[in-house]
Formats: sequence, C-alpha cells, structure tokens
Amino acid sequence: MNESPDPLLDLLHLLDLEQIERDIFRGESRSALVPRVFGGQVAAQALVAAGRTVPADRGAHSLHSYFLRAGDPGAPIVYTVDRIRDGRSFTTRRVVAVQHGQPIFHLSASFQTYEEGMEHQAPMPSAPDPETLPTAAEMLPRYADRFSDPGVVDRLIEARQAVDLRYVDEPPFATVGEAREPRSQVWFRTNGKLADDPLLHVCLATYVSDMTLLDSVLLAHGRGGWAVGDVVGASLDHAMWFHRPFRADEWLLYDQESPSASGGRGLGQARIYTADGRLAITVIQEGVVRIPRG
Repeated sequence: MNESPDPLLDLLHLLDLEQIERDIFRGESRSALVPRVFGGQVAAQALVAAGRTVPADRGAHSLHSYFLRAGDPGAPIVYTVDRIRDGRSFTTRRVVAVQHGQPIFHLSASFQTYEEGMEHQAPMPSAPDPETLPTAAEMLPRYADRFSDPGVVDRLIEARQAVDLRYVDEPPFATVGEAREPRSQVWFRTNGKLADDPLLHVCLATYVSDMTLLDSVLLAHGRGGWAVGDVVGASLDHAMWFHRPFRADEWLLYDQESPSASGGRGLGQARIYTADGRLAITVIQEGVVRIPRG
C-alpha cells in the first residue's frame, strides 16, 4: 500500500487551486478507487473556486450540482466562475469544471452574511461513540474475501488515510445478499487539525459527503457495491445546505437513508450532526445504480 507521510496535507494540497485568471482556477486530479475522478473531489474543488471570489464574511449556505461526464484522473481540471449576483446579504456563483475542452461538472453555490433568525432543528438520532468503532484499517481487512480484486482493501484504506471514517453498522459489502433497512450511519473527521477558515471545513465536508451517501440504496437490495461487482453506477447530482457552523476536524455523524430507487437511479438523503447534537448539514444525492448485465 502506498502510504503518504501526510495524507491530510496531500488532500489539502489537492483542494488548494491555482488561480490562473481573475475567475479561472486550475486543480490537480488524482486516481480514485474507480477509473475516474472522485466526485467529491470535483465538488469540493468547485466550491473552493466559488468561495475564493466571495467576501470572507459570507459563508456558504448551499450548493446544487450536476455530474456531467466522468473526469480524467490524469489531467488537470479548469474551473471557471461566473459572478451571478452580489447582493446585500447573498452572493451567488456558478462554476463549470472543464477537462479536454468539455464540461464535466456544474455547480451553483450561494453564500450569505451571518444574521440572527428563527431557530429549530430535527433532533440528532442515537449513535454509538465514534471512539468505540473500528477504523477503516481495522475493519476493511475482515472483508477481504468479499472482493474479487485482492488490491481493493489496500486502495480503500489508502483513500481514507486523510479522513477517519467509521461505520456504525456493517457496510454494504459486508452483508451481500441480505436486504436491510435502507439506512446507514458513519462518523467522520479529518485525520489531523485544520486551520480556522470556515470555507475549508465546508469544502472538506463536501469532499466526504460523496463517499457513502448511496450506501443506503445498496442496503435495501442486498447489494455490495462497485468493489464487489454486483452494481455499477455514478453520481448524477448533489445538493447540500449548510445550516450551522462546524469543524471537519471534529467528529460529525452522517445519518443517511434512501427513500426511493427506480429507473436505474437511487436517491440518498442525509443529515450531518456535530457530536454535541447540532444539525450542521443536509445532503441529497441521486446516482445511477444499475445491476450489471450478464
């Protein structure tokens, strides 16, 4: 396994875009677990590009995005930002990610100055203490026999070096053939402390949010996922609402469920809570989820 001396620093470098014009940025790509750019990477980089054109006192409160084409991990990605609106309270940006002359991803993001207002939230569901749950390096080798490719476990562990992601219940590939309630919980935080920049924490949560959201779709049908080989798929669209401040280097509970699957697509929706019970983020994603043809 190719272990980086500082995986979190590598991830932060990946999100630190190069500015090549006033509203044009370039990001690196890297190989993912599948032969395309990881969707969470593109979404996080696009949000970085948008955020760098917005005053620092306006925090991201929502994003809506579409994955248009598979990204090439061997080529850089160019992000072009359109300054759609700069209002007294809200700022709107549109970002198009381009590779090889074609758009691969489109994002609209909205930013807002802080203001007081009405307060209520859905209560945090029960979940065990994350410190009592196994890490990826402890959990994944137990299921090595589930994968046809013996290198999958090492690649999964490597992909989680920068982020400590712990399943509350067994992941889909652990219970292949057993249909379960379409719900999944994971705890996550970065493997190391981060600077206090709120945009950085939002972008890292965006990166992680694409890792497990469609797990609940698989659970409902007893499917193990791409690594097992009993489904093929990709993210189609992704939306997030950022409700309250949080830190991505402190434990966050990702409570996920799937209300529907049809037409070769599966829908995942989730809430992300801080460890002290504050609702920080709402996430909704639809993806292609197909059974391979024999």
